[in-house]
Amino acid sequence: MYAVVEYKGNQYKAEKGAVLQVSKINDAKQGDTVTIDNVLLVSDGDKVSVGSPYVKGAKVTVEVGETFRDKKVLVLKYKAKKDYHRLHGHREYYTNVTVKDVVLA
Repeated sequence: MYAVVEYKGNQYKAEKGAVLQVSKINDAKQGDTVTIDNVLLVSDGDKVSVGSPYVKGAKVTVEVGETFRDKKVLVLKYKAKKDYHRLHGHREYYTNVTVKDVVLA
């Protein structure tokens, strides 16, 4: 059984036991449980339920893991013939979450 969930503007395929990398979760600590209600699709092998936009009553429960920073993303700004170029970089924060359960209503 798997589900496609929308969390913080991104879509993820959630299967029981899978570890997902999501944008940083500020309001939960490591080890806490978070329920995601924005389920777009649920499949239990032979039956597929597609929501419009969300499947009613479907939930995905995840456990919050560690928060970390990803590799540096470089952003180059350049204007031709104007002697203008700037190089900026930043590292984004992510949180690992482990899918505990996928529930179909």
